[in-house]
This record gives sequence, C-alpha cells and structure tokens, in this order.
Amino acid sequence: MADVTGLVLPFFGLILIGYLVARWKKMPADALGWLNIFIIYVALPSLFFKLISRTPIEQLTRFDFIVTDIGTTYMVFGVIFVIGWLGREATIPEATVQGLAAAYGNIGYMGPGLALLAFGERAAVPVALIFCFENMLHFIVAPALISLGGKERRPAMMVVRDIVLRIVLHPFIIATAIGFVAAAVHVQPPIPLQRLIDYLAQAAAPCALFAMGVTLALRPLKRIPAEIVYIVPAKLVLLPTLMYLSLSAAGNFAHVWIQTAVLLAALPTATNVFVIGQQYDVWQERASATVLITTLFSVLTVSGLLYLMRSGMLPGDLFP
Repeated sequence: MADVTGLVLPFFGLILIGYLVARWKKMPADALGWLNIFIIYVALPSLFFKLISRTPIEQLTRFDFIVTDIGTTYMVFGVIFVIGWLGREATIPEATVQGLAAAYGNIGYMGPGLALLAFGERAAVPVALIFCFENMLHFIVAPALISLGGKERRPAMMVVRDIVLRIVLHPFIIATAIGFVAAAVHVQPPIPLQRLIDYLAQAAAPCALFAMGVTLALRPLKRIPAEIVYIVPAKLVLLPTLMYLSLSAAGNFAHVWIQTAVLLAALPTATNVFVIGQQYDVWQERASATVLITTLFSVLTVSGLLYLMRSGMLPGDLFP
C-alpha cells in the first residue's frame, strides 16, 4: 500500500496544494491565465511530442485498441445521455454535458503523469492514442449534439467548420501529429532542442495539477446536483470496469496497454466538461460540482485501482 501511496500522493497532493493556495491568496481567476497557456500550448504538447516521437510507428497504428476504447467510452456516454434525456427529461444539450461528465475523464492534466509514474514509458503510446482520439471525438460530439438540441440554430457547415478547426488547431493534437511524423521518418531533434523539450515535458504534470487545484478552488460547490447519484458511479466505477472487460475480450493487447486504459478511464471528470457547459451556457454550475465531487472520490477509487493492479489482484488481462 505504501507503493500506491507514493504514486497518488504527489498527484492529489499537488491538486490539494493548488486548492489551498487559491483559497488563501484570493487571486482573481484571470491570474491563472498565463499558467494555463503555458500548460496547454507549451508543456503538455512537449510531453506528447517527446513520448510519441520515440515510439515505433507500428505501435501507433493499433486501431483495434482505439476503436475498443472509444466504443466503451461512448457506451457509458450513451447510457447517461439517455437517462438524462428520457429519464429526467433534460434537454439534449443538458443530457450531452451529463454524458460527457460520465465519459470525459481528466486524461490531459492527470493522465500522462500518473500513467507514466505507475507503468513507466511503456504507457506512453496508449496514453497518447487515448488522449488524441477521445478528445477528437469529444470535440465532435459536444458541439454537434448541443447545436442539434439548442435554441440557437446554427448552419450545419458552420458547426462542421468549428469542429474541424478545434481539432486541427488544438496544440495537443498538433504536437501528437508532429510526433507521429517524427516516429515514422525516424527523426529526432538536435540535442539542445531535445533538452529543452525534456525540461518543458517535466513541467507539464506539476503545473497542470496545481492549476487544476486552483481551478477547483475558484469554483466553490454551491449545490449538489441530483444527477451526481448516477454520474459519479458511472465515471469512477462503471467506465473503468467496462474498459477492463472490453479490452480484455477484444484483442491481444499488452497488459500495460489495458492497465493504462483502465487507469485513464477511472480518472475524475475533466475540467473541460465545465468549460463546454460554460461555453454553451448549459448545466455549467452542476458540471463544476461534478468535477469537484468526482475528483474528491477519485482519491479513494484511483488509489484502490492502483493497489489492485500493483498487488496482482487485478490481472493485466482478464482473458489471456
């Protein structure tokens, strides 16, 4: 158990430090702007390029892994969407954000650092594949469904244009694409540039987790939404369980790939879900509460999952 504590304490500890500092200093939300820019446009893209560019290209084309991961993620999204839309009579935009709250984990800020610390650099490829393809689909699903069910009717071509631009101009996606090219042609940056990339990559996880803690502090919990009763178990228990079963049954994947996908599936709701809700003025206060509550509960659930994996109680592949 001490081994697991050593893994999760730095991560949740950094979130807690960011939270406490933000509560103490009482800085305005705008003060976080430049740190977020550094994380999103510099540090995390450097990390993804570093991981991908050093990976054999044949490992980057496991489409069976990608399809299984996305299919499982959107199975949970679909269940929560239907419960919200039909069961609780939410609007399509509201049900969309609820579905994302159960399916869109914090795979950008928390995923890379935690997976690499837990499983080593062998986890780099599945982390990058999951991040890129899940984010691309989230960027497509969210605006498409919200536009479909929203009061403001936008032309279809404008929606498609915005989706394409969000994908092709996202710094994470750009860095990963450049990494794919570098891996395919076996090109590595000159040593001075590589050292700079390494320094920036090392800063990604600490800065991202600290910023996440600050963000949580700046969005106090005003009310607990009723939907939390089924969204939290769906995000922290149902999704990682289904991910483990589906990847074990789907193909002959390396154990570390399955474990990495399960760990990323178990992460709390991404702060991007709140950003999407804020952007479209849909379910935003309750999305913020969901991010905070799933993050708090994930201290226990992620720690428990890592303990099961590290102790061997949870096999790397259920159907070897």
